[in-house]
Amino acid sequence: MTPESRLAAAVAACWGAVVAVAAYAVVRGIQFFVYPDPNPATLVWSAHAGFFWRCWTCAYAGGFAAFVAFLVARGRPEAAARTLAPAIAVAAAMLAAQTAILP
Repeated sequence: MTPESRLAAAVAACWGAVVAVAAYAVVRGIQFFVYPDPNPATLVWSAHAGFFWRCWTCAYAGGFAAFVAFLVARGRPEAAARTLAPAIAVAAAMLAAQTAILP
């Protein structure tokens, strides 16, 4: 594996993580309105663990985004890495807003 491919893979992995975090905020926000969770105080047992389903769904989306980012980063790894900082800030703001507004 060439150093350029390693750099592209590292940038793609970072993009996958950023997209997974942003996707979690979006999915949780949608589920807050569409499928509200039951009150844990009244629920004795449930086979459905919403948190884990959201995590796996967002991990899948992040993996898909990482693959696409790898294809893009092979040609221009510097540009893909340069745009990571604003993307991290946006994903963090999305998650913070989702946590504060839609718990």
